[in-house]
Amino acid sequence: MTNTHREPPTSVPAERPSSGLPGRPGRRTVVAATAASAALLPLTGGTANARTAAAPEFLHGVASGDPLPDGVLLWTRVTPAPDALPGSGKGGPTSVTWEVAEDEAFSKVVAHGTTGTTAATDHTVKADVRGLAPDTAYWFRFSAGGVNSPAGRTRTAPAEDADAANLRLGVVSCAQYEAGYYASYRHLAGRADLHAVLHLGDYIYEYGHEEYPLEGGAVRTVQPEHETVTLADYRVRHGHHKLDPDLQAMHTAHPLIAIWDDHEIANDTWSGGAENHTPGVEGEWADRRRAAKQAYFEWMPVRTSTEGNTYRRIRFGRLADLHLLDLRSFRDQQASIGDGDVIDDPDRSITGRKQLDWLKSGLSSSTARWRMVGTSVMIAPMAFGSVPAHLLGPLAELLGIPKEGLALNVDQWDGYTDDRRELLTHLRDQRIDNTVFLTGDIHMAFANEVPVKAATYPEDAPVATEFVVTSVTSDNLDDVINAAPDTVSSVAEAAVRAANRHVRWLDMDSHGYGVLDIDAERAQMDYFILSDKEDRGATSEVRRSYRTLSGTQRLEKADGPLAL
Repeated sequence: MTNTHREPPTSVPAERPSSGLPGRPGRRTVVAATAASAALLPLTGGTANARTAAAPEFLHGVASGDPLPDGVLLWTRVTPAPDALPGSGKGGPTSVTWEVAEDEAFSKVVAHGTTGTTAATDHTVKADVRGLAPDTAYWFRFSAGGVNSPAGRTRTAPAEDADAANLRLGVVSCAQYEAGYYASYRHLAGRADLHAVLHLGDYIYEYGHEEYPLEGGAVRTVQPEHETVTLADYRVRHGHHKLDPDLQAMHTAHPLIAIWDDHEIANDTWSGGAENHTPGVEGEWADRRRAAKQAYFEWMPVRTSTEGNTYRRIRFGRLADLHLLDLRSFRDQQASIGDGDVIDDPDRSITGRKQLDWLKSGLSSSTARWRMVGTSVMIAPMAFGSVPAHLLGPLAELLGIPKEGLALNVDQWDGYTDDRRELLTHLRDQRIDNTVFLTGDIHMAFANEVPVKAATYPEDAPVATEFVVTSVTSDNLDDVINAAPDTVSSVAEAAVRAANRHVRWLDMDSHGYGVLDIDAERAQMDYFILSDKEDRGATSEVRRSYRTLSGTQRLEKADGPLAL
């Protein structure tokens, strides 16, 4: 039976989680955090009960992102009046004060300031705070008209020359609102051991209500109910997502590091259009892309590296660099399925020349122990030709490509082989080791070794490793074929592994998140899966753990998950 639940356009309580400063609870493999709404405490100061209908409110929570050794980006959205809803264009100019403190009680404020916001930025607020101490946890909040926002916790990055003991990131991707609840976010919010959460794209989806393939119908209803095309549409969609209590809890607990994929704009976005955009019917592509990007930068705690894109670099002391890619703004149009001449064309690019040069230069000049690359789509080669015919159609539907036959996914790096060859050859020829690609998009979990030439693997040694996380909620194979997990899909998984010897492990059915831990000796990913994505209170457990040891570019199954 379809469980359709429409949430109101406003009124998520302005509350915060009760977790303290980062610590290390005892080891466990099953995370069964209580529901975020039950774990929230009233805002310090007790101002919520004194609010009037006309008083400013912080309905969409608070967030932080892009940590630096001396600072962090703070975010919120103020609702200055009841009718000043996201995308409405209503509400007057509002002055918002922010403060950062060493303690939850805000008795030791170390930075503060005031900024203004208007309907021109949808009453969103960003404060790029500097002058903080490295590798330090802080509390932050906003206020307007005598009303305090929820209090959030954030953390700065280690100093550039610091020998950080470890780096631990939550890793997520593909959170289709109507396909389930955000229990993954709730579990990440409940962890006190994370330095940040890395979101690899598809934070929102552009589709209207039940337009996206959903077996059995929508679990809940997204707003607006029609497809997002205009600036107001994208603002409403972002605002509606940030009313979700589990999403708010994650943002409140940890800084976010995010890149976009296609659905923040439209399915299979490329520089000049998208599969899910019809010029004339849905307006000009340039207008839609501009609107989607404007709303994204208004509503996300993300810095732009250059105007209108998300590629940038974040350093975590001498331990790790994180190179974040934008694989939608500069790519050429996807090739037709099976068109080998086109996918090998050296004039076609997924990154654009400037970004690829930037990445190669950054990898070569890095002095960090580990080089992480956040890529929204899979870089390891992936052949599907040996999958049984009856599963090719469902896989094609899942991947959003034609169902006539599935040899490869041209929306991934597989469709831009010259860029991939140049990048991987650079890693090999420059003897750049300890490169780990972190990937989303495909709604499945993979642990891959990445060779320059997959056809001659393992004789052609890998030059990198890749951890691909599954979706938070978006449909994967068992959802599409309406089968029990780990039944029919096991045939497809075996076929994919047989055709791709560099794939050490994959899971086509589960939903969840990853936790990546890096220290001087190894990088390890724990793959967490949910008990039921349609259950807001779903539990979480480790499905598998893989690691790569420093200097090897090889993967091995870890003895067990990381201690909390």
